[in-house]
Amino acid sequence: MTIKDKQLADSIYLILAALFIASLVASNLIFQKFFYWEPFGIYRFEISVGILPYPITFLITDILSEIYGKKKANQVVIAGIFASFFSMFIILIADFTPAITNSPINDKIFHQVFGLSPLAVFASMMAYLFAQFVDIKIFHFWKKLTNGKHLWLRNNFSTFASQFIDTFTVVFLLCSFNVLPWNIFTSLLISGFLFKIIIAALDTPVLYGVVFLFRKRFNLKVGEEILE
Repeated sequence: MTIKDKQLADSIYLILAALFIASLVASNLIFQKFFYWEPFGIYRFEISVGILPYPITFLITDILSEIYGKKKANQVVIAGIFASFFSMFIILIADFTPAITNSPINDKIFHQVFGLSPLAVFASMMAYLFAQFVDIKIFHFWKKLTNGKHLWLRNNFSTFASQFIDTFTVVFLLCSFNVLPWNIFTSLLISGFLFKIIIAALDTPVLYGVVFLFRKRFNLKVGEEILE
């Protein structure tokens, strides 16, 4: 690989890492708003808006795993952990800081919106740790087993398992912390997992397209990774 190609690969890696971290932090900040979605009237999903950016993180780790390798993917996961806990620290300081009289957002409203964010970040990070490392591990297991072929197989199999772990862990912890009531545990678990499965299936063509562009630009063979 030429120096120019290496610089381009590093720049793309940095952009993907930034998108990953931004998606992760955003999902922890907006989780308290819930919405419903009824595709074709078949099933009613009742889920947090925090779930919307979250599948992006799994798509990005699959791209990084396929193109940059397991080590680089794990580095982004670890960076996401630090970014999330740092954002939690900032939110705690902001929540304890008293608002002035004419502040557009008073202490009560700010606490109502962001006061539970540290618990959400903790729950999300526990789920995130389990799910992301499981996702990367299963992805590379199938990649080795299939000699780098059948990208759709490792993309979906790794995501299905990791998304269930993620959904179960985060909903269980939020209910345990009394952030969410236990009577909606089952519905949130089913809705969250099914929603993520649908998104994972839909993002498979996107993954194929991105991987194709990488392989074409950097002259990579099937299963070959960009080496440092």
